[in-house]
Amino acid sequence: MVLRLPEEVRQIRDTVRAFVDDIVQPRAAEIDRANEIPEEILDKARELGLFGFSIPEAYGGLGESELASSVALETMSHGPGGVTFFVAPSAPAAAINLVGRPDQKDRYLPDLAAGKRYAAFCLSEAGAGSDAAGIKARAVRKGGRWSISGTKLWISRANKAGVFLVSAVTDPDKGAKGGITVFLLDKRKGIKVGKQDWQLGGRGSGSAEVHFDECEASDDEVLGEVGYGFNALKFILGRARLWAAARGVGVISRAAELSIAHAETRQQFGKKIGEFQAIKHKIADMTADLYTARLLLYQAAMLFDEGKDAAQEAAYAKLFCSEAAGRAADSAVQIHGAMGVSQEFGVERLYRDCRAYRILDGTSDIQRGMIASRVQRVGLGHTLAPGGLE
Repeated sequence: MVLRLPEEVRQIRDTVRAFVDDIVQPRAAEIDRANEIPEEILDKARELGLFGFSIPEAYGGLGESELASSVALETMSHGPGGVTFFVAPSAPAAAINLVGRPDQKDRYLPDLAAGKRYAAFCLSEAGAGSDAAGIKARAVRKGGRWSISGTKLWISRANKAGVFLVSAVTDPDKGAKGGITVFLLDKRKGIKVGKQDWQLGGRGSGSAEVHFDECEASDDEVLGEVGYGFNALKFILGRARLWAAARGVGVISRAAELSIAHAETRQQFGKKIGEFQAIKHKIADMTADLYTARLLLYQAAMLFDEGKDAAQEAAYAKLFCSEAAGRAADSAVQIHGAMGVSQEFGVERLYRDCRAYRILDGTSDIQRGMIASRVQRVGLGHTLAPGGLE
């Protein structure tokens, strides 16, 4: 199977690569130390329209192509991990586009596409993350309005968000299917953002706790329908897994670039280290993983774009790409030796950034469970049966 990127996707890739190389990379160490993305970088992202992924062109976005979003995220992941969480694509934007009413789309999507406002996807809790059905935040009906209480953890963009997409239990007796509702809220009384998280990697993402303390919401602020929330969450998480896979592919690609360049310049025992078999094997494994990861990512993205249920393919991609990113970053550190563990160079930051990719949006263990359960129930399916790839 040969996948050729459409011309418009290649143009997006090249635009993002120039943005990363010229604007972001020179300030990567600064972003990592300060845990903050400079406003000049966000201004440039706005100018280039990079907040517009997953948003239709009618609302000022770049369109709904998952292939374009995936390629953009892959390319953006050559830079600091935090930038890929702050800049497009946006899970809240994708959710609003999927189930939002026309007035909600008109109100939020143009500003999100322009980067004038930031939206935070508030799902994870102390006891719920990969288990989206396990949320405990509650929305209780009081006097014709909703009162939302609970705490959400590790919420990207939270420190600058003006819009919050929050999932809450509205009917405990119905459980996940029928008992969870998603609300779309402007920042207001009852919403408090905690101090910014300081994480191993992904710095600059704006991650923080978000506390909802009897936050009032109207029926008009329900996204979709009351009780429909779990279906919306499944859609969002399916895309989020695809985007997590794209970040992993970007790490593999960057690790390979840095390693090949270093192997050509670093000398030991009178010759380039790239001439040693041990280094060759690491580079070979890295590039074979890159080739495989891209095929998995692009295949899943294209299936989504065709309107097909690609949840299984997204799980394959998320599992393989995140695990392969960890292997590639580890090999890059080893190839660079002492330079690989020094904060003066980008390799150790790459290593720290990608560790979270095996956790976020459904851990590797969750992906394995999902994959195995489905193939045990329905068989190998159209992509894994002999001759199944078209």
